[in-house]
Amino acid sequence: MFRPLKNITKSKEPASGYYKILKKGEQETFIFLKGHIYIENANCLLNKLRLVINKNRPRRLFIDLDNVSSIDEFGALVLLELKHLMISRGGAFELINIKDETQAILSQFKFDDYEKCTPLKRKKSAGIIVHLGESAINGLLNFRFLIAFLGSVVIALIHVCFHPKSLRIDDTIACMEKAGVEALPIVAIISYLLGLIMAFMSSLQLQQFGANIYVASLVALAMVSELGPIMTAIVVAGRSGSAFAAELGTMKISEEIDALFIMGFDITLFLAVPRIIATVLVVPLLTLFSNLFAIAGGLTIGVLMLGLTPSSYMGQTIQTITLFEISWGFVKSAVFAALIAWIACFRGLQVKGGPAAVGNAATSAVVSSIFLIILFDSIFAVIRSYWG
Repeated sequence: MFRPLKNITKSKEPASGYYKILKKGEQETFIFLKGHIYIENANCLLNKLRLVINKNRPRRLFIDLDNVSSIDEFGALVLLELKHLMISRGGAFELINIKDETQAILSQFKFDDYEKCTPLKRKKSAGIIVHLGESAINGLLNFRFLIAFLGSVVIALIHVCFHPKSLRIDDTIACMEKAGVEALPIVAIISYLLGLIMAFMSSLQLQQFGANIYVASLVALAMVSELGPIMTAIVVAGRSGSAFAAELGTMKISEEIDALFIMGFDITLFLAVPRIIATVLVVPLLTLFSNLFAIAGGLTIGVLMLGLTPSSYMGQTIQTITLFEISWGFVKSAVFAALIAWIACFRGLQVKGGPAAVGNAATSAVVSSIFLIILFDSIFAVIRSYWG
């Protein structure tokens, strides 16, 4: 039973809003509302009741709505603010004696689920040291997974060497078509223009010394040993590398790869190895075509602008190119191809999240491939300098 009413306050707000306060000890406070609670008196009533709550600091607050004649959206917002105030203080809030009309208004605001709608606290921004540490940890974890994937690829390739039938021949041929045949036109155009530009720019200097014939040597040597493998690898990374990453990433987010794993398939052997083998086989051939079209571009400049005959230009080219230069370019192309397919498959299998992650994986595959191409080309240059 409640004790006799004490500490009762009665106030009249604008437009027929009344409230009455009953304190029960130090823990509980009852507020009895009466009349109409709507836009004209909601703000004034809220300010008064806030002062009461801040002064009494109850652990439990009860709002009696038995005598409330009508309430609109602003009246409901008053009750929501009082509830939020009590919850923020760690107290309890409860409405009692609610009429059906009042309940209908409150239900539109999902009053009972209001805790889920409270504003989130703004997170404190982390400092630069935290960001650097987080990036370093993510980089180390990424490198760990990269090396683990490389190990699984090597094991799968060894398995294919001893069990050739385990290789999916049809998929390998399809990947060779996508990475090789379909890339030939763009490689041919880029290489032809690159040879043409190199011949034109070099001729501006060599003409001064009457050494036009050495334009053929410069174009052939630069393309066969350096620019041919690099440009072909960059084109393949942009076309096929991004396509591999996007294809495997789409399979990952659509849970196709998980289904294959549950069915007992070796994901690396089933998906990655055909793409790696196909790329390693076709990129050296694309490099050969790149060299031929670049020489054709240089030949165009030599014949049309430098007064050279096709036979003299081609004779100087054949005299400059050695079997070692051709083999060196082929080896570099094969290594670049393995790097492109390896990193593309890794990025694709690493995808987590939604469609945006697929695009990020394709971008990351291209950027990482180009970085590795330049890095390993530098290593080849150092090896060749010591070798010579």
